[in-house]
Amino acid sequence: MRSRFDEQLALLNRELIEMGALCEEVIALSSQALTEGDTALASKVAPLDSEIDHKEREIENLCLKLLLRQQPVARDLRTISAALKMISDMERIGDQAADIAEITLDIAHSPVISRVPIAEMARNVIVMVTDSIDSFVRKNLSLAQAVVYRDDEVDRLFLEVKQELIRLLGQGDSGEACIDLLMIAKYLERIGDHAVNIAEWVEYSLTGH
Repeated sequence: MRSRFDEQLALLNRELIEMGALCEEVIALSSQALTEGDTALASKVAPLDSEIDHKEREIENLCLKLLLRQQPVARDLRTISAALKMISDMERIGDQAADIAEITLDIAHSPVISRVPIAEMARNVIVMVTDSIDSFVRKNLSLAQAVVYRDDEVDRLFLEVKQELIRLLGQGDSGEACIDLLMIAKYLERIGDHAVNIAEWVEYSLTGH
């Protein structure tokens, strides 16, 4: 019985890795599309977001089966409970990356993009998402905690982007593009928050706190 349970836990890990990889891919695609003005790349994001939604349903079903059939306790119960919470954050990451790609279709090639550190913000967010998933798979508490610390840098970059865009708006410079970029920066900041949520659920699964 335990052997079957361990197999299903291993499957849960693999499914989470796949969902995490999809999240990383949609963020990377949407940010690359933005910085390179590549609308063809941006159009590839929505189908991947649909894959993330499908993966969320699959993992949710697996977790519920584990809870109902195996009735896990202690750390196993925390692991499955954390996975259920994590996939909700991962699904939102996919949605927000898709929102970024949709806005990119409207502002591709805007010169304003290169005037704010939006690409740096995106790079930090990608690392946060990757490390938050890796910390769960590797059961690495210090890696999960590092994600939480990195969020301060993303918040700092968000403020820098916002202040520069406000300054550009004050000059009457590409007003619509500035507003669109501010929305993108906010989506990136939210993705960072979701990565923090994932990392905190990892900490809970490992420590109970």
